[in-house]
Amino acid sequence: MQSSLRILIVAAEMTPFVKTGGLADVIGALPRALIDAGHDVRIVIPRYGWIDRQQFDLTMHHEVLPVPLNDTVEHAQLFHTRLHNITVWFIDYPAFFDRDGVSMYDDDDHRFIFFCRAALESCRQLEWQPDVIHCHDWHAAIIPNWLRTTLVDDPFFAHTASLLTIHNLAFQGVFGHRVLEIAGVPALDFAVNESIDARNSVALLGRGIYFADIINTVSPSYANEILEPAAGAGLHDVLRTRHDRLYGVLNGIDGAVYNPSSDALIAATYTLDDLTGKALCKSALQRELGLTVDAQVPLLSVIARLTNLKGYDLIDEIIEPLLQQHPVQLVVMGTGQQRFHSRLNELRARYPQQIAFRLTFDEALAHRIIAGADLFLMPSRVEPCGTGQMIAMRYGTVPVVRATGGLRDTVTNYHAPSNYGTGFIFDDATSQALRDAIERALAVYADAPQFRMLMMRGMLSDFTWQVAAQRYVDLYRRAIAARHHS
Repeated sequence: MQSSLRILIVAAEMTPFVKTGGLADVIGALPRALIDAGHDVRIVIPRYGWIDRQQFDLTMHHEVLPVPLNDTVEHAQLFHTRLHNITVWFIDYPAFFDRDGVSMYDDDDHRFIFFCRAALESCRQLEWQPDVIHCHDWHAAIIPNWLRTTLVDDPFFAHTASLLTIHNLAFQGVFGHRVLEIAGVPALDFAVNESIDARNSVALLGRGIYFADIINTVSPSYANEILEPAAGAGLHDVLRTRHDRLYGVLNGIDGAVYNPSSDALIAATYTLDDLTGKALCKSALQRELGLTVDAQVPLLSVIARLTNLKGYDLIDEIIEPLLQQHPVQLVVMGTGQQRFHSRLNELRARYPQQIAFRLTFDEALAHRIIAGADLFLMPSRVEPCGTGQMIAMRYGTVPVVRATGGLRDTVTNYHAPSNYGTGFIFDDATSQALRDAIERALAVYADAPQFRMLMMRGMLSDFTWQVAAQRYVDLYRRAIAARHHS
């Protein structure tokens, strides 16, 4: 039997404390699965000003936490709490983190370099030596750099390995060369390998990729895609030099939160054995949104940022002809480009019985939409992983997706002769390709027994965090082995 691991997870956000995107959901869910598997896990995030000490029962752990950075020492405070049996540490330094947002500030380089060093010093102060540090995105990417350079001879971290997870390569933490002075790392150890213009800027994510013991992205397909210039965002060259250490691990979804048999947010619960509640959810959603209540009309759904990156322009081009030529309904929830907001409001005024638009993101409504819809559209141009399609399948809502990233890895294309597949996939990022995929889906919808079997195959898919957690444990052990053999 393999021994348990001590795992430090370093990230900029975590639900329920702070969330700007899917990263927070990962940090909120993965540790629980790791702890259930018998590992010792600690998470460290900044204590942003809005994280209330009383609400989350934060306790002072160290009133004075020395944080050395480039020949200076600042002092932070360290708080901790327990959430779902998880120990969470908070780096409290108001000058950097008592602000309205998470990032997008002129001093983000200093803020997150400081945070990362404070995370390491917390381990030292608490005499808790991690076997591996799991670093997420550019905010924590300096840590692998330190472990391989300035801290390589530090006895406390001598055997600590690093895993860097890239959630979205587009966000790289690009700063001027001052960031190297702040971090206290030399420029020449990496500049010759950096794909961006090393004379003018430094990508913290690029440095993390270069120094990490193991790197992963959030889907196998995305791990392959970013090796090419089209998706590599300027870092494809350094990724290629490390391709033997690059893996793809699909994110999971929380099976307790997203469960149609017990979800308190939906109109009626249902199971594979009894789908009656699915029909009740549909009629309740139609009434709530002011659509014609009709069980036979296929109800399409979109929950996304309304941007070209998410492929919403492809949807926009086909909405009106689709509404005119088919007895379909469409519900869209999300925010994004103003031109899409205006267009949706115009269409809603002209087709009030067929189209509903909510210019917001509401978690409870998202559950009701996914439970009540028949089809779920995700025509993304880039999708490192995506969880919407996984959640949709768990609720028996059939996804229509473009073949990219995690969408390609989680949805299998319907094939009528073999009665195979969990959804409908198209390749080209064109409105015609999307339209063809929707037409295929509508044709199967018209065959109720076939569509029911398609729904049920999706509901049987296992995208829970227990599966992903085991893959991460495998990567942790690979990182430790790589560290020991370097």
